[in-house]
Amino acid sequence: MSNIKKKGLGRGLSALFGDADKNEDKLESKKVNSQKTVLISNITRNQFQPRIKFDEQKLDELANSIKNNGIIQPITVRSNLVNQGEFEIIAGERRWLAAQRAGLHEIPVNILELSDSETLEVAIVENIQREDLNSIEEARGYDRLRKEFSYDQDKIAILMSKSRSHVTNTLRLLTLPGDIIGLLEEGKLTAGQARPLIGLSNASEIAEAIISRKLSARAVETLAKNKKNSLKNKTTADSNIETVIKDLEDALGLYVDIKNRKNNSGKIIIEYKNLDQFELIANLLKKH
Repeated sequence: MSNIKKKGLGRGLSALFGDADKNEDKLESKKVNSQKTVLISNITRNQFQPRIKFDEQKLDELANSIKNNGIIQPITVRSNLVNQGEFEIIAGERRWLAAQRAGLHEIPVNILELSDSETLEVAIVENIQREDLNSIEEARGYDRLRKEFSYDQDKIAILMSKSRSHVTNTLRLLTLPGDIIGLLEEGKLTAGQARPLIGLSNASEIAEAIISRKLSARAVETLAKNKKNSLKNKTTADSNIETVIKDLEDALGLYVDIKNRKNNSGKIIIEYKNLDQFELIANLLKKH
């Protein structure tokens, strides 16, 4: 990895894009041209762009601003090695999209010489620093660094100025069921709410309860903990009762036990740890 990346990317985009005078000498080794105006049609999106969704309203607002003021900060690109005279975006795809909406035919660019892995690094760092990525887009970006460029989690953590545990926990979100990943992408669940659901057989059902009851991340952690610990505390040997217990726990996401006597009387115990869980149980019982 180049010296620019080690001291630039992990610390911020200012070093890479030349906002700090002390980095000018380093950047000269990366730049082909400091700035140039090129046709929008000769620019393609970043093939390593981790960001999938762009806010349509914000794009329109930026397009209106560009109509009135032009593009103040050039888009950063690299040369297309296959098609001479064409360029691939490194950073600034949102400005490129907005410029098209504004009806511009040419835009200013900064041209850098970056490898594929460097291009992916910059794209992830840019979006993370601007808080533009949702947790799944961030996880997929890390996953590409890991799978396509053989980065380990320690290297990703240093590069992104994140803790190793943050990188690990973010990557683990990709193991969730597809419907929960969709909820994360849509912003209906936060990473903190979804993370405790990893590995649970009834994760989707609990996710629905989280949204309907607006449960906090802490309340979800307790729900998940109860689910994972419940099987360790079962004493009944009746397989039929064990099946009922499992079904109830899958439906509630809480610890359940059944005390069945020989005359088939007994009691059902549903354990809750806080008011959120109590309200969840009460509301579910009221529906039946």
